[in-house]
Amino acid sequence: MELEYASDKVKAQCTSVKAAKKLFGGDMVLATCLLARVNALENADTIKDIIVQPTFHFHNLANKQGRNLDGYFAIDVKSRREQWRIILQPLDESKNPFTPCDIDQISSYVRIIEITEVSKHYG
Repeated sequence: MELEYASDKVKAQCTSVKAAKKLFGGDMVLATCLLARVNALENADTIKDIIVQPTFHFHNLANKQGRNLDGYFAIDVKSRREQWRIILQPLDESKNPFTPCDIDQISSYVRIIEITEVSKHYG
């Protein structure tokens, strides 16, 4: 898949061991897991390849604190026990978000995603 990033900061966190380690407060295991997840996203043909793997725990996000998160999804950086998630949004061939975003209908042909943030989404 083709990966887009919401900002240069997010791109650095997802592609640089140094930036990832800083994000996780020096935790090298989490930094390595993040870069491995990003690598898996890059090597997938479509988002469906990620959805079908239980270890990623792909799930949609609900609206939170006034933020409309329709069309946004998350995968675990490491595991369910860790709070860290990679927040992503599927994009069409023109790099626009799907509206509406019915992941079950589009998953087999989504080849572009935007990583919007890496955060403790539920923290």
